[in-house]
Amino acid sequence: MVITRTSTFHAHGFRFSFGFYSLRSHYLYSSSTSSHSLVNYLVDSLGFSKQEATTASSKVTSLKSLNNPNLVIDFFKQTGFDNTQIKTIVSRSPKLLIRNVSKTLKPKFQCLMDLGLSGSDLANVIARDSVIVDRGLDTHLRPTIDCLRRILGGDDDVIKAIKRAPWLLTFGPHHTMETNLLLLRNFGFTDEKIRKLALMYPSCLTQKTKRIKDLLHRLENDFRVPRDSSMFHHGFQVLSSQKKSKLDRKIGIFKSFGWSDDDVLGMFRKLPHCIGLSEVRIEEKLNLFMKELGFLPAFLVSHPAILVYSLEKRVIPRMQVLKSLDERKLERRMWSLYTVLTLTESRFVECFVLPYKDQIPDLYDIHEKTVAP
Repeated sequence: MVITRTSTFHAHGFRFSFGFYSLRSHYLYSSSTSSHSLVNYLVDSLGFSKQEATTASSKVTSLKSLNNPNLVIDFFKQTGFDNTQIKTIVSRSPKLLIRNVSKTLKPKFQCLMDLGLSGSDLANVIARDSVIVDRGLDTHLRPTIDCLRRILGGDDDVIKAIKRAPWLLTFGPHHTMETNLLLLRNFGFTDEKIRKLALMYPSCLTQKTKRIKDLLHRLENDFRVPRDSSMFHHGFQVLSSQKKSKLDRKIGIFKSFGWSDDDVLGMFRKLPHCIGLSEVRIEEKLNLFMKELGFLPAFLVSHPAILVYSLEKRVIPRMQVLKSLDERKLERRMWSLYTVLTLTESRFVECFVLPYKDQIPDLYDIHEKTVAP
């Protein structure tokens, strides 16, 4: 018998349509199953390779039939996920195939959809951290979302944070964030600074409270950054994003170029993100500015912004333009390299590229290709 009609019903906000595909899958795979038949099912229904399907099925040991995987896959499709998204989710968390749709998946997906997550955004969040569906709805997910609302101020920003870091919904007890929030406020962080910090670096709010407290005291006492400094919250972000051992290695690189402890601390107080650079980047920039260009630590301490500019997209392309002008002995503004580097891109082109388009016709094109995103 061939079935072509589609039946539709609504339940708990979800619309389900079961047609030929679902019934065919049911009859083909609904009997008692083995890992071998699950492999075939994943290959046939989701386009897994044999190896991918074997790996996924090996993680599902309690499956007695393919009835539940059928229901789960149908649920994902009705939620708006395409085959590629479903395949990604199942690959990363095959045990979702044995979750109860009505009791586990549906209410938790509905919670996230009520927040405003849907389609590819919802699929990506679940694919990146499928543990979300194993968290208690009333004991964890809803309280955590409410906590994020209090910190971020609105659902739009909560969605941004979850898309950036889905683990915010699974990392641990939500009261950790509440405690850290109060601690940051006690150290002078405004709600707006906390909101920006949470959006850009969400891990700052989810670390153990003792570590947060230690970092704040270290920032104030060891790095001597006052609480009322505009750089205090930037310094906290830099310290909280790396282990002490890595931070010490970075400081060691500066000292290997002749910097004193006071030099490093002075730079940090002016622009903490200089220490946020990778070890490789720090060494590359100090090699250029100190060994090749002859800048002294005192100058870089007082002009730390030069250290965070991109070598590939800003520093070297502009140096090449200046070199081209000087090699041709063309008259130009004799500004310091630091001043040249601080110019906006449009201002740099206006001052050092466009005036020379007749003498060096390809200067503009070469520069634009070098700095293009």
